[in-house]
Amino acid sequence: MTYPTAPALPEELDKLLRRMRLPYLRKTAPDVLATARAQRWDPAEVLRVLINEEVVGRDAATRRLRRSTANFPTGKTLASWRPEDSTIPEPTQNALATLEWIGRAENLVITGASGTGKSHFVEGLAHAAIEKDLRVAWFTLESLTTTIGRSKVDGSTARTVAKICRADLIVIDDIGMLPAGDDAAEAFYRIIDAAYERRSIAVTSNIHPSGFDTIMPKTLATATVDRLLHHAHLVVTKGDSHRLAEALAGQGVIPLS
Repeated sequence: MTYPTAPALPEELDKLLRRMRLPYLRKTAPDVLATARAQRWDPAEVLRVLINEEVVGRDAATRRLRRSTANFPTGKTLASWRPEDSTIPEPTQNALATLEWIGRAENLVITGASGTGKSHFVEGLAHAAIEKDLRVAWFTLESLTTTIGRSKVDGSTARTVAKICRADLIVIDDIGMLPAGDDAAEAFYRIIDAAYERRSIAVTSNIHPSGFDTIMPKTLATATVDRLLHHAHLVVTKGDSHRLAEALAGQGVIPLS
């Protein structure tokens, strides 16, 4: 909202707003008050507009912080996603984009060959979740293993897992690119088990979950997949790598002059 240029707030009022930690209200108050005087607003309307400016500002700041702490890998959103280029049926894409499945604590597993848009789509959904004021945590299996491994040093594993599971959506990206040892399998299981029927997990993998026992110990793989798929949307991507196709078409880099 824009307003006519107005004089600064009285010093005493400015100090009070600073003390009350109302930065967005304080920033817009001079212009709002000037407009209110010129247009003879009702006092209740002045109060509503000022409080709304503070709420909008705080919400935007919260979303910026959540994007920063989510540790997204690339910053890709659904705005750069091309639905027509994906082998995921558009009705499925549209249904997942509503994010209603997160509210139901359901999981999402997208499996398929490398370069078929799995991570891009999930990252786009994750950004959309933050825009809807949800919390997101993004991991690769390697970074998740490191995080859980560090917590074992000081015995804070339970607290670390609980902290991760405060997120409404927990993403574990690119499972299956490398073999997973015992530590990785344990870390993966801990999060899936703790989030089961409480939080949503989104997993991308180049192998089907039925084949997870080929990259991690069979006992842990079986228990993990059982919980992961119980309330899950399983999506399989097909086709060749989009990255490779772009490279072969000369779209991978800007040509040298």
